[in-house]
Amino acid sequence: MTADTLPPTDERPPHSASEQESGRTRDGDAGARIAEGIRTKIIAGLYPPGTRIRQEDVAAEFGASRVPVREAIRQLEYEGLVTVRANAGAWVSRLTLAECEEVYQMRERLEPLLLRYAAPHLDDQALAHLGDLAQRISAAGPDTEQFLLLDREFHLASYAPAQTSQLEDLVRKLWNTTAPYRRAYVSSWGNDARRIAHEEHHLMVAALKDGDLEEAERVLGGHIRRTRRQLARTPEIFDTD
Repeated sequence: MTADTLPPTDERPPHSASEQESGRTRDGDAGARIAEGIRTKIIAGLYPPGTRIRQEDVAAEFGASRVPVREAIRQLEYEGLVTVRANAGAWVSRLTLAECEEVYQMRERLEPLLLRYAAPHLDDQALAHLGDLAQRISAAGPDTEQFLLLDREFHLASYAPAQTSQLEDLVRKLWNTTAPYRRAYVSSWGNDARRIAHEEHHLMVAALKDGDLEEAERVLGGHIRRTRRQLARTPEIFDTD
């Protein structure tokens, strides 16, 4: 090609494969970061069920284009945290009481199994950390937000050493989808309900330290089942009006 057949200097040649891949990687990283930001707000109760998620607002908040925002919303839809309606937009997902009960029945069966995978890998340091968390939960008193934060950390830390391909991700997804309703439920606790929850954490730690996995599983299953049954007695938190 001669000099007078070269493209004008303000025209760029098509992106190379490596440039295109780099762009996809950047969008993917931004999408993951945005998804984590929205997920955190949903779990923290800052985006209650039924909240409209506007792409332009999210893009402005995170300083991103619409592409990674759409990626983030697709990921959150897959996780069950966001509901997308064709030609209408995205909202934080709502659960009915029946749907929430189904999720808790799944948790009641799956989390003891996940604990069984994790328990052999909970060393003295990990068990001491669980014991410290149980003490901090008890000391939180009626502080709902502190309880929810520490309770989540406690249970997920007890599962963290598990070596599974799917189970841990599934359990975390189930935790996330019920977080707004758990907040409303814990906020309604009296002293007895709070005391029982605290005792169950300590009993689980004691069983794990004793190497009594069957007892730890039994306490955990009962812990989740009691929450499910109490949620069924508070149907007003699922009102959608």
